[in-house]
Amino acid sequence: MTISTSRGLAAIAVLALALTAACAPTSDSDGGSASGAASASLSECEPATLPVVAKGTLTVATDDPAYEPWFSDNDPTNGKGFESAVAYAVADKLGFTKNQVKWTKAGFNQVIQPGKKNFDFDINQFSISAQRAKAVDFSSPYYSASQAIITLADSPFAGATSLADLKGAKLGAQIATTSLTAIDQIAPTTAPLVYDDTSKAGQALQNKQVDAIVADLPTAYYLTSAEITGGKIVGEFQPTKGEQERFGLLLSKGSALTPCVNAAVDSLNSDGTLTDLQNEWLTRATSVPELK
Repeated sequence: MTISTSRGLAAIAVLALALTAACAPTSDSDGGSASGAASASLSECEPATLPVVAKGTLTVATDDPAYEPWFSDNDPTNGKGFESAVAYAVADKLGFTKNQVKWTKAGFNQVIQPGKKNFDFDINQFSISAQRAKAVDFSSPYYSASQAIITLADSPFAGATSLADLKGAKLGAQIATTSLTAIDQIAPTTAPLVYDDTSKAGQALQNKQVDAIVADLPTAYYLTSAEITGGKIVGEFQPTKGEQERFGLLLSKGSALTPCVNAAVDSLNSDGTLTDLQNEWLTRATSVPELK
């Protein structure tokens, strides 16, 4: 897709807001549904009785542009990309057909503010946090972000296939994040460098002040596509310490729909659908190897 320079800059600015939010410090993380709403039984969640904004329709919001690998071709309606597929899977659990799902555009920074929403839920890589949950509801998490190693394509560490291969690397990460804590799993021979935010860590990598940086995988996708020239995601790994970044569907604060949305997400998790969609749209589609 070709976009104008002004629109391209606007898109980067919007995504930068998402980047800052997605890299929330570990102290602000909440491991589950920060809404505090319990799950309902799916048998109680019939489309005809659900408190949706438009009768007979599930209205789903996301940002514009909608980026890969979360969406495909900037078209949330096509069911391609991880979050588009998740949205339709939630709709199916709630009894809505694909034709009964209506997509609407909503800016990231706009929807995390308190107030009534013109959609039933928004899916846009929202990290669940207790601070945000004061203004909005979150569903049960539909994605737990792994950590990723980012380096430059010409780095001697670009071919690393295990965490052990990175022991000799000079590493960096954002302060007070799971990413910084996760460096302990690598046990590097030199202390990691710490940065105020992940963009500054990325700039240090670009300037070859560090050999590699650690960030959550969604942030790594953004950095290597928009900020770091010649950047490469070496691989991903699951953190064993600290809080994982977890994404939840966003709803209006106190929404009567939250318990049913929770039930739908919980069901997709328990029946393996979320894992299957993650493998299809994130793991295989992006070819990021797992580091152990």
